[in-house]
Amino acid sequence: MTYPLHLRAPSRLPVLIVLCSATLAISLATTAINVALPSLALELRADNRQLQWIVDAYNLLFATFVLAFGSLSDRYGRKGALILGLSIFGGGAVGASFADSAAQLIAWQALMGLGAAFVYPTTLSILSNVFTERAAKAKAIGIWGATTGVGVAGGPILGGWLLEHYWWGSVFLALAVAALGAITAVLVIVTTSRDPSTPRIDVGGLVLSVLAVGTLVYTVIEAPEHGWASIASLAGFTLAAALFVALVLWERNHTDPMIDVTLFANMRFTAASASVTFAYFALFGFIFLISQYFQLVRGYGPLETGLKFIPVAASIAVGSVLGTVLAVRIGNKIVVSVGLILFTSAFAWISTLSTATSYLEIAGQMIPLGLGLGLTSAPATEAIMGAVPKEKAGIGSGMNDATREVGGTLGVAVIGSVYASLYTSGLTATDTASNLPDDATSAVQDSIGGAVIASEQIRAAGDSSTADAITTAANTAFLDGLTAGSYVAATVTAVGAVIAAIFLPSRPQ
Repeated sequence: MTYPLHLRAPSRLPVLIVLCSATLAISLATTAINVALPSLALELRADNRQLQWIVDAYNLLFATFVLAFGSLSDRYGRKGALILGLSIFGGGAVGASFADSAAQLIAWQALMGLGAAFVYPTTLSILSNVFTERAAKAKAIGIWGATTGVGVAGGPILGGWLLEHYWWGSVFLALAVAALGAITAVLVIVTTSRDPSTPRIDVGGLVLSVLAVGTLVYTVIEAPEHGWASIASLAGFTLAAALFVALVLWERNHTDPMIDVTLFANMRFTAASASVTFAYFALFGFIFLISQYFQLVRGYGPLETGLKFIPVAASIAVGSVLGTVLAVRIGNKIVVSVGLILFTSAFAWISTLSTATSYLEIAGQMIPLGLGLGLTSAPATEAIMGAVPKEKAGIGSGMNDATREVGGTLGVAVIGSVYASLYTSGLTATDTASNLPDDATSAVQDSIGGAVIASEQIRAAGDSSTADAITTAANTAFLDGLTAGSYVAATVTAVGAVIAAIFLPSRPQ
């Protein structure tokens, strides 16, 4: 067994721990904000669209720049890129903690996403250069994937505990502290690496990738507001498609392309990338809605809400480690397909949620969901990274991260759009909302957070019967939207399972 001369075998475990700590800080940011959404709806008077942008501003900048930054880290050094990314992320988190409007918070979230675009591909590319044989790399990616999954699912736990004891800005301060700790560890333990061939910068590829991914993600985020079939949305999707075609043509004819587009002919790479997209589409849409369900429908506090995510966090960790071990032994095809089937079954079950569903049943729903993500994401990531040479690990990791973020953004946009349309139409059809004053009607129909505010104000004015009627109507409309969103997620993951079963090779080719 051989290792890079500058990085002997005994030092691999500390490096893995440091990379996982950096990944954890970024992963927590992905979902910690979700548990604060009800607080933001109340304190910053954020409507549904602003709440989606608070989540998606981070994802937009992350997805837009992750390919370019992964390529630059290969060329200029991965350690420096990791430190720079953590610094930008931490600075954005400090600014976000003191935001006093939804617009300010959206801007700081965007800056944090820019930093994350450096961090994520760099951690995975360093890992791939440290662990060079498949079995060792698969185990390391399993641990890295478990950290990612635990961070995504554990974000609400951190956010809930902080919201219970402090104000919502403390969530971001905690992320800044985590970033500072990771920077210190990176400086002490990680040594730098880069692509030894030092190819010329593919400026055209960098620019086109940023424009193509950015246009696609922005259009997806805005589509629910304008309408999926509106002129603005269709124009955005058409422009994004044209930019992707231009990117492919440019890279095929460039001497030192940023992206080797022939990778997409390798189904180990392409089918695995699609599987990651499907998995995170479902996960992000689920977390966006379930956080509101726990707090606004069931009335749980922030900490209690966060703790209720423990089953899914633990299941993701187990599934990620187990998934990569099984992928080496029995192949990626079976493991990833089973993971997506588990996802589908979980969402079919989640669609039955009501105001009376016991937490024991909800915890049971979270277990196949978490196992499904772990069995899908970590083995698919191992397949993606195994398809690219280690000197190009940054761009390979960037592709993995881009598919995850595009999938997650699509999940929030599509599932959020389905939920919002059914929520609004459900309330519009009730006599309760239509008989309220215009400003109260608008607030109730805008979001379930607005309905909670209106209900509390009406109850404080002494009209308990109307307040109860608003609560009942809003909860019913919310659950109708959640059920439809679960059906969408189940359909997407079922399609993903079929694609993985047909196209994902069982063994590396």
